[in-house]
Amino acid sequence: MIAELPRTLEALLFLSADPVPVAALAQAAEAEADEVRAALQELVQHYERDGHGLVLRELAGGWALSSHPDAEPAARALLAKPRTPPLTAAQAETLAIVAYLQPVSRPEIARIRGVSAESAVGTLLERGLIEESGRSPFGAALYRTSTLFLALFGLRELGELPDVAGFDPSPEFEHELRERLLRAGEARGGIAGSSNGHG
Repeated sequence: MIAELPRTLEALLFLSADPVPVAALAQAAEAEADEVRAALQELVQHYERDGHGLVLRELAGGWALSSHPDAEPAARALLAKPRTPPLTAAQAETLAIVAYLQPVSRPEIARIRGVSAESAVGTLLERGLIEESGRSPFGAALYRTSTLFLALFGLRELGELPDVAGFDPSPEFEHELRERLLRAGEARGGIAGSSNGHG
């Protein structure tokens, strides 16, 4: 049997579609942040110990209830319906560039990809996976990943992104990618040099 504060937090998390930060939970439950953290850990253990169909996870700077991974096949069968189409290769490539180089501008993305990034960036913005994050010295919009990106990929923070050192491309693709990145690095260096020169 769970105590009053964990029960209240469980109800709050059930009502929220997005991960809820500890501070927001504490304010809503009229409790101290340390009490909320302890109660959340109690809930985590409650779900794990008793074999529930739900799990409590820390995601994107907050806490969220989600279905147990073992229930995924059954959940897919129940909820099968037209969904948002998966990301295209161009959109996924653009999202990866933003994730690892953020904040990054559309011209920089285009230089790295070797083709225009207009459509891919527009789709990612529309889906809420990226968002604007200020302007470059030349006035171009800068982009970063959103909280939704963290939640969808099961990340608490960007530091949990996979290490690119583990990426194992074919020799041909590695050469092409290296050339693109070198060109992008040179372009960035030129921008930094020109802005320092005028400073």
